[in-house]
Amino acid sequence: MSRNKTALVLGATGLVGRALIQQLLVDPRYDAITLLIRKPLPSRLFVDPLKKLVPIVIDFAHFQDYQGYFGVNHVYCCLGTTPGQAGSKAAFRQVEFEYIHVAAQLTRAQRADSFVWISSVGANAKSSNFYLKVKGELENALMRMPQLHNASAVRPSLLLDERADLRPLEYIAKKFAPVWSRAMRGPLAKYKPVRAAEVARKMMSLQVF
Repeated sequence: MSRNKTALVLGATGLVGRALIQQLLVDPRYDAITLLIRKPLPSRLFVDPLKKLVPIVIDFAHFQDYQGYFGVNHVYCCLGTTPGQAGSKAAFRQVEFEYIHVAAQLTRAQRADSFVWISSVGANAKSSNFYLKVKGELENALMRMPQLHNASAVRPSLLLDERADLRPLEYIAKKFAPVWSRAMRGPLAKYKPVRAAEVARKMMSLQVF
């Protein structure tokens, strides 16, 4: 029987990050799950009876100083923001491209077995949409990174789960999602809204065991 695995999660408090950690905690294949976070986790955010979680508060401005934490089997990157939340295109790109790109470099340096991150349906480096353009540029950069083992991106559409922060356009889209998602079949199926738990399961399915 193979030895159980260790995991590192970045972006633990977002919708997908929380769903992912809940699934990792009940997966018997994992012994330990390290979380790199900006601030301490709220109490009782996760039920962790086996004490698998190891939360580490870091300064993302000095991400490269935390290379040692990437010495795990699997790296899950759920970092993300929106242009509105970030406040500027530069700040958005820092989170959505620079931080994730550095995380991939640190993963490669520590020779982790695999690296999975969240992209977006429609990601395209040539897109006129800034959000999709940055997502596409990151995909291109990571897929071409030499010696980054088993790098995979998941490309979810709209997340149906409720967020703590109000996003008006997303709220409206969710209201009409049951109607227009029924028409999304065949080539359009990839645009169907999904639950964060589904995205988390997809991320786990892409890891190498």
